[in-house]
Amino acid sequence: RDLICIQSVDGMLMVFEQESYAFGRFLPGSLLPGPLAYSSRTDSFITVSSCHQVESYKYQVLAFATDADKRQETEQQKHGSGKRLVVDWTLNIGEQAVDICIVSFIQSASSVFVLGERNFFCLKDNGQIQFMKKLDYSPSCFLPYCSVSEGTINTLIGNHNNMLHIYQDVTLKWATQLPHVPVAVRVGCLHDLKGVIVTLSDDGHLQCSYLGTDPSLFQAPKVESRELNYDELDMELKELQKVIKNVNKSQDVWPLTEREDDLKVSAMVSPNFDSVSQATDVEVGADLVPSVTVKVTLKNRVALQKIKLSIYVQPPLVLTGDQFTFEFMAPEMTRTVGFSVYLKGSYSPPELEGNAVVSYSRPTERNPDGIPRVSQCKFRLPLKLVCLPGQPSKTASHKLTIDTNKSPVSLLSLFPGFAKQSEDDQVNVMGFRFLGGSQVTLLASKTSQRYRIQSEQFEDLWLITNELIIRLQEYFEKQGIKDFTCSFSGSVPLEEYFELIDHHFELRINGEKLEELLSERAVQFRAIQRRLLTRFKDKTPAPLQHLDTLLDGTYKQVIALADAVEENQDNLFQSFTRLKSATHLVVLLIGLWQKLSADQIAILEAVFLPLQQDTQELGWEETVDAALSHLLKTCLSKSSKEQALNLNSQLGIPKDTSQLKKHITLLCDRLAKGGRLCLSTDAAAPQTMVMPGGCATIPESDLEGRSIDQDSSELFTNHKHLMVETPVPEVSPLQGVTE
Repeated sequence: RDLICIQSVDGMLMVFEQESYAFGRFLPGSLLPGPLAYSSRTDSFITVSSCHQVESYKYQVLAFATDADKRQETEQQKHGSGKRLVVDWTLNIGEQAVDICIVSFIQSASSVFVLGERNFFCLKDNGQIQFMKKLDYSPSCFLPYCSVSEGTINTLIGNHNNMLHIYQDVTLKWATQLPHVPVAVRVGCLHDLKGVIVTLSDDGHLQCSYLGTDPSLFQAPKVESRELNYDELDMELKELQKVIKNVNKSQDVWPLTEREDDLKVSAMVSPNFDSVSQATDVEVGADLVPSVTVKVTLKNRVALQKIKLSIYVQPPLVLTGDQFTFEFMAPEMTRTVGFSVYLKGSYSPPELEGNAVVSYSRPTERNPDGIPRVSQCKFRLPLKLVCLPGQPSKTASHKLTIDTNKSPVSLLSLFPGFAKQSEDDQVNVMGFRFLGGSQVTLLASKTSQRYRIQSEQFEDLWLITNELIIRLQEYFEKQGIKDFTCSFSGSVPLEEYFELIDHHFELRINGEKLEELLSERAVQFRAIQRRLLTRFKDKTPAPLQHLDTLLDGTYKQVIALADAVEENQDNLFQSFTRLKSATHLVVLLIGLWQKLSADQIAILEAVFLPLQQDTQELGWEETVDAALSHLLKTCLSKSSKEQALNLNSQLGIPKDTSQLKKHITLLCDRLAKGGRLCLSTDAAAPQTMVMPGGCATIPESDLEGRSIDQDSSELFTNHKHLMVETPVPEVSPLQGVTE
């Protein structure tokens, strides 16, 4: 006979034998129906009640209990009545169940699987827990099935993340992605293909899929085994090694890429000034501002179109023309453009290097519009464009000493045109005067291998120091000397650098305050205008009550504040240019001090010079501070505790510059104690840090426990005091030169 059990919404179980209604029973304490399953081995119905309990009811107990029509009488019966519906066993799982499944792959035992909202249970048929698995997702359906391993059961569990997980008992064996959320899953055999997973989505889509790849019916034939001739293998290996060696020795084996051949860009700076200076609307003063002509040549191999040449120089340097456009260039064609460069502002640029960038399109058969590409070349402007010969000065507020490993070179041969010819042809003192008015003095020691640069402005030391090092390197390269090196043994002048940072930050704060005041006065001005307009539109106008006077006063305040904002922006731009010059100098000195490689200096430049121009929204201070924090947290960290610190993901203007100055001081301290800069992904691990030969990790420092003022005063002494007030034996020859 076929027996059917139907569960109603009010918790009633109705049993039908064939087509006849047998009986109906109310489950005790039922509020909402849960999943229901039948165990043939124990002849029991198993469900999950509203109390989050797994309950088992024997069929025999259900059959002989009080009928559903006599429910009221059942509640009035005594507890000792034999007709009361008694549960066989219960188990509290503490959550609502999604589904129940009873499997019996072994004849002697059966298991009850309950899928909860957060856990997966396997119970024995007497209610004891065999195992349970905590799930980290929200399940939607499940299916236990027979496992190939004896004594284990596999289970498919689908979840609301469109995933299907396969467990062997409690171990996850496989996970796969589905195109939908499965609400039911089964495993079947379709057309002799075993293990087909059939899933049903909530919108009625049925999908048949299987795990793994298509079975390969091809079997490789067995090969005849033969003994290896090692002598022949050695000969073949030697021949291959000869071929590899010849390829490595030969030049231009691999063809140049098309991108390198498409367009060649070259720039040439005129050795002489323009006969008629192109400088117009300059702000330098009484000095005659010269201009120099730069010519950029474009030579293409193939046809190009939409060519746009852009020229970039560092302000306050300006160009007479910075954009040049050509619609089309035929193959093997040469185009030359010329422009002039001159100094417009009353301060020095942070760099004398310019950049010519060409963007163009190279048409192909498949893409007639052309493939966009970019080429560029750099050019260096002469120092005399921004600097004139000046009178050397014996005293200065800021001094730097650069050490070399070669005998001193006459400054006349290094800087022709900046000094007069002397009788002994050995010029060891030279003065420079920038067009803005500041003076820089360069001294070369006659007895030691040192050069001193001194000036009243700290940032003005940069251009002369950089130019000195470049010209020394070029001089010794022409002499055929390749082991020339420069070094810096003094203290890094952080105090002077911090003064420029504070001045730049003060201008930023001042700019914010001025913009807020301007916004308030603009709101006030519009409010007065509205009131006046209302008075004038009235047919019987009331007295103005001095609104016109208030409007005029507010207007004057708005104009004055707008002028103040504009003036502050100009000062901020000039301060940022000076800050960039000082930053270049500090990076150069740190590189010479610690003998950093070109890659490590590039990292420092990327950290300290991230912006071409700062704004109120994104400024130099917060950007550099974030980059420094990342370096101190990764490759320059001293402990795993620092590596675990989280960086602030939002960049905003800081309250002050103390944190930034502390991080700069820490950077110099840790570089001095053996830390090295690297961009490796494993840089946070101490064993993978780029260290000098045999160096250990950075030792613990007491720098963090002291105040910033104490650190900067003890570790990095003011360079002005070091060179002037503190007697240092290293600079005694240079002191003799100045005297």
